[in-house]
Amino acid sequence: MKGMTTLSAVRERVDELSRNCADELVDSKSISFDNLETIRISGQPHHLRLTGQNLIGIRYGLPLPYLRRSPEELQKVNLNYWITQERNEKLFLRFDGEDVRAVFTPRYKPMDHHEILERLEELGYSRKTEVQVNLDQEFFSMSIPDANKTFGVNGDKITPGISIANSEVGISSLRISAFFLRLVCTNGMISKTQISSSYRHISRKILDDLPNVLAAVGYQLTRQKDKFKISLETKVEEPKATIANFNRQFQLDKREQEAVEFGWEKEAGYTMFHIVNTYTSAAQFPNLPAESSYKLQKVGGNILAMVK
Repeated sequence: MKGMTTLSAVRERVDELSRNCADELVDSKSISFDNLETIRISGQPHHLRLTGQNLIGIRYGLPLPYLRRSPEELQKVNLNYWITQERNEKLFLRFDGEDVRAVFTPRYKPMDHHEILERLEELGYSRKTEVQVNLDQEFFSMSIPDANKTFGVNGDKITPGISIANSEVGISSLRISAFFLRLVCTNGMISKTQISSSYRHISRKILDDLPNVLAAVGYQLTRQKDKFKISLETKVEEPKATIANFNRQFQLDKREQEAVEFGWEKEAGYTMFHIVNTYTSAAQFPNLPAESSYKLQKVGGNILAMVK
Protein backbone atom coordinates (compact mmCIF):
# COMPACT_ATOMS: atom_id res chain seq x y z
CA MET A 1 0.00 0.00 0.00
CA LYS A 2 1.52 3.30 -1.08
CA GLY A 3 0.43 6.88 -1.74
CA MET A 4 -2.37 9.18 -0.64
CA THR A 5 -5.37 7.57 1.04
CA THR A 6 -7.46 7.86 4.21
CA LEU A 7 -6.90 6.77 7.77
CA SER A 8 -9.84 4.39 7.36
CA ALA A 9 -8.25 2.65 4.36
CA VAL A 10 -4.96 2.31 6.24
CA ARG A 11 -6.80 0.77 9.19
CA GLU A 12 -8.47 -1.76 6.91
CA ARG A 13 -5.16 -2.75 5.30
CA VAL A 14 -3.42 -3.06 8.68
CA ASP A 15 -6.25 -5.28 9.93
CA GLU A 16 -5.94 -7.42 6.79
CA LEU A 17 -2.18 -7.85 7.19
CA SER A 18 -2.51 -8.78 10.87
CA ARG A 19 -5.46 -11.16 10.51
CA ASN A 20 -3.33 -14.31 10.95
CA CYS A 21 -0.68 -12.83 13.24
CA ALA A 22 0.02 -14.16 16.73
CA ASP A 23 2.76 -14.03 19.36
CA GLU A 24 4.20 -16.73 21.60
CA LEU A 25 6.86 -17.07 24.28
CA VAL A 26 8.77 -20.20 23.30
CA ASP A 27 11.24 -22.26 25.33
CA SER A 28 14.67 -21.68 23.82
CA LYS A 29 15.53 -25.36 24.26
CA SER A 30 12.57 -26.30 22.03
CA ILE A 31 14.03 -24.39 19.06
CA SER A 32 16.21 -25.93 16.36
CA PHE A 33 16.97 -25.29 12.70
CA ASP A 34 16.98 -27.38 9.53
CA ASN A 35 18.59 -24.47 7.65
CA LEU A 36 18.41 -20.69 7.53
CA GLU A 37 14.84 -20.71 6.22
CA THR A 38 13.38 -23.48 8.40
CA ILE A 39 13.03 -23.19 12.17
CA ARG A 40 11.59 -26.01 14.28
CA ILE A 41 9.61 -25.43 17.45
CA SER A 42 9.06 -28.57 19.51
CA GLY A 43 9.89 -30.52 16.36
CA GLN A 44 7.35 -28.71 14.13
CA PRO A 45 8.85 -26.96 11.08
CA HIS A 46 8.04 -23.31 10.31
CA HIS A 47 9.24 -21.03 7.54
CA LEU A 48 11.55 -18.33 8.95
CA ARG A 49 10.98 -15.14 6.99
CA LEU A 50 13.81 -12.88 5.87
CA THR A 51 13.31 -10.43 8.74
CA GLY A 52 13.49 -13.32 11.21
CA GLN A 53 16.65 -14.58 9.55
CA ASN A 54 18.20 -11.12 9.88
CA LEU A 55 17.32 -10.93 13.58
CA ILE A 56 18.80 -14.37 14.26
CA GLY A 57 21.97 -13.43 12.37
CA ILE A 58 22.37 -10.19 14.33
CA ARG A 59 21.64 -11.85 17.66
CA TYR A 60 24.31 -14.53 17.26
CA GLY A 61 26.82 -12.53 15.23
CA LEU A 62 26.38 -14.69 12.14
CA PRO A 63 27.09 -12.88 8.85
CA LEU A 64 24.03 -13.54 6.70
CA PRO A 65 25.85 -13.31 3.33
CA TYR A 66 28.14 -16.11 4.60
CA LEU A 67 25.21 -18.21 5.82
CA ARG A 68 23.25 -17.80 2.60
CA ARG A 69 26.24 -18.94 0.55
CA SER A 70 26.84 -21.91 2.84
CA PRO A 71 25.40 -25.40 2.23
CA GLU A 72 22.25 -26.13 4.24
CA GLU A 73 24.09 -28.60 6.46
CA LEU A 74 26.59 -25.91 7.46
CA GLN A 75 23.75 -23.47 8.10
CA LYS A 76 22.16 -26.07 10.34
CA VAL A 77 25.36 -26.69 12.31
CA ASN A 78 25.99 -22.97 12.89
CA LEU A 79 22.43 -22.10 13.88
CA ASN A 80 21.90 -25.11 16.13
CA TYR A 81 25.16 -24.46 17.95
CA TRP A 82 24.31 -20.84 18.70
CA ILE A 83 20.73 -21.50 19.78
CA THR A 84 22.16 -23.79 22.49
CA GLN A 85 24.15 -20.78 23.74
CA GLU A 86 21.01 -18.65 24.14
CA ARG A 87 21.03 -16.91 27.55
CA ASN A 88 17.25 -16.48 27.76
CA GLU A 89 15.12 -19.43 28.79
CA LYS A 90 12.40 -18.19 26.44
CA LEU A 91 12.31 -16.22 23.21
CA PHE A 92 9.46 -14.04 21.94
CA LEU A 93 8.34 -15.18 18.48
CA ARG A 94 5.98 -13.32 16.17
CA PHE A 95 3.99 -15.50 13.76
CA ASP A 96 1.99 -14.84 10.62
CA GLY A 97 0.06 -18.05 10.16
CA GLU A 98 2.67 -20.79 10.31
CA ASP A 99 5.50 -18.45 9.29
CA VAL A 100 7.85 -17.00 11.92
CA ARG A 101 8.23 -13.36 10.99
CA ALA A 102 10.47 -12.23 13.88
CA VAL A 103 12.44 -13.52 16.88
CA PHE A 104 13.07 -11.31 19.93
CA THR A 105 14.08 -11.59 23.58
CA PRO A 106 11.34 -11.38 26.23
CA ARG A 107 12.24 -7.69 26.78
CA TYR A 108 10.61 -6.80 23.48
CA LYS A 109 7.30 -4.95 23.92
CA PRO A 110 5.08 -5.27 20.84
CA MET A 111 3.97 -1.98 19.35
CA ASP A 112 1.59 -2.96 16.59
CA HIS A 113 0.39 -0.64 13.88
CA HIS A 114 -3.26 -0.95 14.83
CA GLU A 115 -2.48 0.30 18.36
CA ILE A 116 -0.93 3.48 16.94
CA LEU A 117 -3.92 4.03 14.67
CA GLU A 118 -6.32 3.52 17.57
CA ARG A 119 -4.38 6.06 19.65
CA LEU A 120 -4.56 8.62 16.85
CA GLU A 121 -8.33 8.15 16.68
CA GLU A 122 -8.52 8.69 20.45
CA LEU A 123 -6.66 11.96 19.90
CA GLY A 124 -9.35 13.13 17.48
CA TYR A 125 -8.04 12.13 14.05
CA SER A 126 -11.04 11.19 11.92
CA ARG A 127 -11.03 8.03 9.82
CA LYS A 128 -11.63 10.36 6.86
CA THR A 129 -8.30 12.12 7.50
CA GLU A 130 -6.12 12.16 4.36
CA VAL A 131 -2.71 10.60 4.86
CA GLN A 132 0.28 9.49 2.84
CA VAL A 133 1.29 5.89 3.57
CA ASN A 134 3.98 3.30 2.82
CA LEU A 135 2.92 -0.08 4.18
CA ASP A 136 3.93 -3.70 3.66
CA GLN A 137 4.46 -6.77 5.86
CA GLU A 138 7.73 -5.47 7.30
CA PHE A 139 7.36 -1.70 7.63
CA PHE A 140 4.79 1.05 8.12
CA SER A 141 5.09 4.80 7.69
CA MET A 142 2.19 7.23 7.63
CA SER A 143 2.27 10.99 7.28
CA ILE A 144 -0.58 13.31 8.23
CA PRO A 145 -0.50 16.69 6.44
CA ASP A 146 -2.03 19.76 8.11
CA ALA A 147 -3.78 21.69 5.32
CA ASN A 148 -4.20 24.74 7.56
CA LYS A 149 -0.43 25.31 7.50
CA THR A 150 0.13 25.09 3.72
CA PHE A 151 2.65 27.59 2.34
CA GLY A 152 4.01 28.48 -1.10
CA VAL A 153 7.53 28.09 -2.52
CA ASN A 154 8.19 29.26 -6.10
CA GLY A 155 4.61 28.50 -7.16
CA ASP A 156 4.54 25.11 -5.39
CA LYS A 157 2.23 24.50 -2.44
CA ILE A 158 3.80 22.61 0.44
CA THR A 159 1.84 21.23 3.39
CA PRO A 160 3.63 20.37 6.63
CA GLY A 161 2.53 17.69 9.05
CA ILE A 162 3.61 14.75 11.19
CA SER A 163 5.15 11.44 10.09
CA ILE A 164 4.94 8.21 12.10
CA ALA A 165 6.99 5.11 11.25
CA ASN A 166 6.98 1.70 12.87
CA SER A 167 7.98 -1.91 12.32
CA GLU A 168 6.45 -4.94 14.02
CA VAL A 169 9.41 -7.11 13.04
CA GLY A 170 12.46 -5.16 14.21
CA ILE A 171 13.34 -3.15 11.11
CA SER A 172 12.71 0.12 12.91
CA SER A 173 11.79 1.55 16.27
CA LEU A 174 8.71 3.75 16.51
CA ARG A 175 9.70 7.10 14.96
CA ILE A 176 7.88 10.42 14.94
CA SER A 177 9.17 13.22 12.70
CA ALA A 178 8.16 16.37 10.90
CA PHE A 179 6.82 15.91 7.37
CA PHE A 180 6.30 18.03 4.27
CA LEU A 181 4.02 17.19 1.34
CA ARG A 182 4.54 18.86 -2.04
CA LEU A 183 0.97 19.03 -3.29
CA VAL A 184 1.64 19.28 -7.04
CA CYS A 185 3.04 15.73 -7.12
CA THR A 186 2.33 14.39 -3.60
CA ASN A 187 6.06 13.95 -2.99
CA GLY A 188 6.61 13.54 0.76
CA MET A 189 9.70 14.47 2.74
CA ILE A 190 10.64 13.40 6.28
CA SER A 191 12.31 16.43 7.80
CA LYS A 192 15.39 16.35 10.00
CA THR A 193 14.32 18.21 13.15
CA GLN A 194 15.83 18.66 16.58
CA ILE A 195 12.86 16.95 18.25
CA SER A 196 12.42 13.99 15.95
CA SER A 197 11.70 11.14 18.35
CA SER A 198 12.53 7.45 18.26
CA TYR A 199 11.34 4.85 20.76
CA ARG A 200 12.72 1.34 21.03
CA HIS A 201 10.25 -1.49 21.56
CA ILE A 202 11.13 -2.07 25.20
CA SER A 203 8.54 0.32 26.62
CA ARG A 204 4.94 1.22 25.83
CA LYS A 205 5.14 4.67 27.42
CA ILE A 206 5.12 6.30 23.98
CA LEU A 207 1.39 5.67 23.55
CA ASP A 208 0.72 7.77 26.66
CA ASP A 209 3.26 10.42 25.61
CA LEU A 210 2.05 10.62 22.01
CA PRO A 211 0.16 13.96 22.32
CA ASN A 212 3.23 15.73 23.76
CA VAL A 213 5.58 14.18 21.22
CA LEU A 214 3.34 15.18 18.31
CA ALA A 215 3.12 18.74 19.63
CA ALA A 216 6.90 18.99 20.11
CA VAL A 217 7.66 17.75 16.61
CA GLY A 218 4.94 19.96 15.13
CA TYR A 219 6.54 23.02 16.72
CA GLN A 220 9.62 22.46 14.59
CA LEU A 221 7.66 22.67 11.34
CA THR A 222 7.61 26.46 11.26
CA ARG A 223 11.42 26.52 11.35
CA GLN A 224 11.74 24.59 8.11
CA LYS A 225 10.06 26.97 5.63
CA ASP A 226 13.15 29.06 4.99
CA LYS A 227 15.13 25.94 4.05
CA PHE A 228 12.94 25.42 0.98
CA LYS A 229 13.53 28.99 -0.21
CA ILE A 230 17.27 28.71 0.38
CA SER A 231 17.37 25.42 -1.56
CA LEU A 232 15.84 27.18 -4.58
CA GLU A 233 18.61 29.79 -4.46
CA THR A 234 21.39 27.21 -4.07
CA LYS A 235 22.78 26.35 -7.51
CA VAL A 236 24.22 22.93 -8.35
CA GLU A 237 26.64 22.86 -11.28
CA GLU A 238 26.80 19.07 -11.66
CA PRO A 239 23.57 17.64 -10.25
CA LYS A 240 24.16 14.04 -11.38
CA ALA A 241 27.58 13.95 -9.68
CA THR A 242 26.03 15.50 -6.58
CA ILE A 243 23.33 12.82 -6.56
CA ALA A 244 25.94 10.07 -6.96
CA ASN A 245 27.76 11.46 -3.92
CA PHE A 246 24.57 11.52 -1.86
CA ASN A 247 23.78 7.94 -2.92
CA ARG A 248 27.12 6.85 -1.48
CA GLN A 249 26.82 9.02 1.63
CA PHE A 250 23.41 7.61 2.53
CA GLN A 251 24.37 4.05 1.50
CA LEU A 252 21.55 3.49 -0.96
CA ASP A 253 21.28 -0.03 -2.34
CA LYS A 254 20.92 -0.86 -6.02
CA ARG A 255 17.12 -0.76 -6.03
CA GLU A 256 17.07 2.57 -4.19
CA GLN A 257 19.57 4.03 -6.66
CA GLU A 258 17.29 2.93 -9.51
CA ALA A 259 14.48 4.77 -7.73
CA VAL A 260 16.64 7.91 -7.56
CA GLU A 261 17.20 7.72 -11.33
CA PHE A 262 13.42 7.52 -11.69
CA GLY A 263 13.07 10.59 -9.47
CA TRP A 264 15.70 12.53 -11.41
CA GLU A 265 13.85 11.99 -14.68
CA LYS A 266 10.84 13.73 -13.12
CA GLU A 267 12.62 16.46 -11.16
CA ALA A 268 15.78 17.29 -13.15
CA GLY A 269 17.16 20.78 -12.49
CA TYR A 270 20.14 22.76 -11.27
CA THR A 271 19.27 23.73 -7.69
CA MET A 272 19.26 21.93 -4.35
CA PHE A 273 15.46 22.14 -4.47
CA HIS A 274 15.58 19.84 -7.52
CA ILE A 275 17.99 17.48 -5.75
CA VAL A 276 15.75 17.26 -2.68
CA ASN A 277 12.70 16.55 -4.83
CA THR A 278 14.60 13.91 -6.79
CA TYR A 279 14.79 11.84 -3.60
CA THR A 280 11.23 12.51 -2.46
CA SER A 281 9.98 11.59 -5.94
CA ALA A 282 12.14 8.45 -5.85
CA ALA A 283 10.08 7.25 -2.89
CA GLN A 284 7.17 6.71 -5.31
CA PHE A 285 9.16 4.27 -7.46
CA PRO A 286 6.92 1.26 -8.27
CA ASN A 287 7.32 -1.91 -6.17
CA LEU A 288 9.80 -0.28 -3.81
CA PRO A 289 9.68 -1.75 -0.27
CA ALA A 290 7.96 0.51 2.25
CA GLU A 291 11.15 0.85 4.27
CA SER A 292 13.07 2.08 1.21
CA SER A 293 10.37 4.63 0.36
CA TYR A 294 10.59 5.99 3.90
CA LYS A 295 14.40 6.01 3.73
CA LEU A 296 14.37 8.08 0.52
CA GLN A 297 11.94 10.57 2.05
CA LYS A 298 14.35 10.89 4.99
CA VAL A 299 17.31 11.37 2.64
CA GLY A 300 15.45 14.27 1.03
CA GLY A 301 14.93 15.80 4.48
CA ASN A 302 18.56 15.31 5.46
CA ILE A 303 19.74 16.98 2.26
CA LEU A 304 17.40 19.94 2.82
CA ALA A 305 18.82 20.31 6.35
CA MET A 306 22.28 20.76 4.83
CA VAL A 307 21.45 23.87 2.83
CA LYS A 308 22.57 27.21 4.30
